[in-house]
Amino acid sequence: MKVTLNGESVQLPEHVSFVSDVLKHYNIHEKIIVVEVNGKILNRLEHENTRLADNDRIEIVHFVGGG
Repeated sequence: MKVTLNGESVQLPEHVSFVSDVLKHYNIHEKIIVVEVNGKILNRLEHENTRLADNDRIEIVHFVGGG
């Protein structure tokens, strides 16, 4: 499936179907993040049951410390 992830067109592997799969695929599932799919911000519980489709727009923001 082809999606736009943080402004870049990417081809996701076949086993990636849900938002939680994307987070695991990119190894960011344990970080503090905000996920938006097609303009809707998801809460953490929605990651497991939000199925993705071709041409979806996904934005993932994670927080980093620093000064």
